[in-house]
Amino acid sequence: MGSIRVVFVLVPKLHLLDLAGPAQVFSTAETLGYGYELTYVAEADEVMTAQGVPLKTQPEWPELGPDDLIVVPGWRSPRLLPVPPIGPETRQRLRDHHAAGGSVASVCSGADALGAAGLLDGRRYTTHHDLTEMMAARYPRATIVRDVLYVVDDRVITSAGIASGIDLALHLVAGARGAEAAARVAREMVVYARRNGDELQESAMLRHRGHLSDLAHRVQDVIDARYADRLLLSDLADQVCVSERTLTRMFTTATGLTPLRYQQLLRLERAEHLIGHGSTIEAAARAVGFEDARMLRRLRSRT
Repeated sequence: MGSIRVVFVLVPKLHLLDLAGPAQVFSTAETLGYGYELTYVAEADEVMTAQGVPLKTQPEWPELGPDDLIVVPGWRSPRLLPVPPIGPETRQRLRDHHAAGGSVASVCSGADALGAAGLLDGRRYTTHHDLTEMMAARYPRATIVRDVLYVVDDRVITSAGIASGIDLALHLVAGARGAEAAARVAREMVVYARRNGDELQESAMLRHRGHLSDLAHRVQDVIDARYADRLLLSDLADQVCVSERTLTRMFTTATGLTPLRYQQLLRLERAEHLIGHGSTIEAAARAVGFEDARMLRRLRSRT
């Protein structure tokens, strides 16, 4: 089994986790004997990360073959820069590697570098949810896929923000070395065993937490921890020392949902994850707290 070379292209203000997550996956795979070799290149001898940690880089690009991979981690970019921080030579290397049969990947805003190299044109891709509209406008010949973890299209692999780079890397290990290898790496790293690419970037636990109601947050804490249990509205109201009517009114004002609907969303997301990993609808329904699969089927049909 020959080694797969993974080249990380480092740019100024890159996010450490965009780099460290995938690098940890591939280096753990190497430690476990799956044959990976990591290289870090840049257009400067040293790159400063967004978190203030300077990184030394290697001056020369290695020779790459069709089995090798180039990864562009993302950089700090609440908005896209006028021009992605990679020069013409790096763009050409990305194009040449892909044209020779190799794979290229990005994390978060790293997709902007692939777009600048022309590798998104005619392909599907994703990026961090904060950048989707700007990327869609910048690369109209590409098709952006919103709110998923990663997208694979003709050896161009793009992932969402920050931690999703781990999911992308585990997916690539599974494709190159098998699902057992990816599972061993995930277990060694103590991370969620490989999430599917079409899972949501933001869970309901995050989407409905952007309010300032302490009462609603406390109720959400209870539901988050016990979403598979039968939770009575009266018990939730007792937890926060208000009436059922007051609880429903304040919770709905803060989150846009009733407590029951919020619990159903959590159950539905967890069930979709289980189904995506091979569970039957019936087994998933039982695992998340439904008495049978009928309610789960109704909720899935609505969404």
